[in-house]
Order: sequence, then structure tokens, then C-alpha cells
Amino acid sequence: MFDQFKSRFRIDNHKWNEYINCFNRLEIPAKTVLLSEGETSKKMFLIEKGCIRVWFNNNGKDITCQFFFEDEMVSSIESFRKNIPSPVTAETIEPSTVWWIHKKDLDRIIEEIKEIPRFRDVFINTIFERTFDYMKYFFSAIRDTPCQRYLNLIKERPQIVKRVPQHYIASYLGVTSVHLSRLKSKLAKQ
Repeated sequence: MFDQFKSRFRIDNHKWNEYINCFNRLEIPAKTVLLSEGETSKKMFLIEKGCIRVWFNNNGKDITCQFFFEDEMVSSIESFRKNIPSPVTAETIEPSTVWWIHKKDLDRIIEEIKEIPRFRDVFINTIFERTFDYMKYFFSAIRDTPCQRYLNLIKERPQIVKRVPQHYIASYLGVTSVHLSRLKSKLAKQ
């Protein structure tokens, strides 16, 4: 799992082993909650296999705001960094294998690696990519029609359409499952 990272960054083997030993492997079934809304995030997850959705409760209705797949990190960044209650829930969609690291260990590693420009830049870029994804999602929800959002999803993140159940995709697009079915039928006829 960590070989891909090791090949990208030049850190001596002793340090790599020390960092890798901070991670714990966990195999979990679908519908496992890794972090609940309102809980303070103390773990960051790296997905080896599976899919995780991030959602929040809006007056009893689940609103999906992000999906994560293999080789992606997931946590409530706001909660993790600021030690505040999470505004979201993170839950597996598929049976998944994840590696988790405790906040105190990751904080220590970040402190050590921030002087290594390549490592620091990759970490910062990963955080910014997530921020850009949220901004894009936010603007699309305001600007685009559900049909445009669905077409963008097919084009930009086809793994979501292939692997995620329709009711979660509908929630992500801000429509009902029935509306999504109608939209897909209409597009299939075109």
C-alpha cells in the first residue's frame, strides 16, 4: 500500500518504517461509520480498497457531499485540524480496507516532513484538491441543472456512476432517486 508513496519521496528506510508503523489496517463491511457528525475527528483514513461517502444530516435527510476511492485520504479536515465537532459523517459504501492514523501521530509526522519541500507540497496539494472539489460541488449546485451536474459527473468522475448506488448519487446531485431515474431515461433516449 505504501510502496507508491515510498517511490515518490526520498526518506531513509528507518524513517519510512517509523511512519508506516503509525498506520493501522482495518477491513470493514459496507455501511460502517468511520466518523459521525458531531464527533471530533481523531483519525485520518487512507483507502486501500473500497468507497467512502461523506454526508451530513439536513433535517433528517442525508445529503451526500463527497465520495472517496482507492489511494485517497478521508477525514473531516476541519474537525481533524481544529479539534472541533465534525460537520459530516464518513461511511463506507462498499466493503473496504482502510489504513488509519491517529491525529497525534500525523501531527508529529507533518511537523517532521514540513521541511522536506516535495513531501510538504504533496500534502498541501492534497488538501487544496479537496477544497477545490468542494468549491466545484458548491458552485455546480447553484449554477448547473441536475442534468448538467449528472453529465459532469459521468465525464469527470465515472467511477462514481459505476460503483455508487443510485440513491447516493441522487443525494449528491441534489435530486430524488425518481428524478435521477427519469433524467437517465431521458438521456438514454437522446
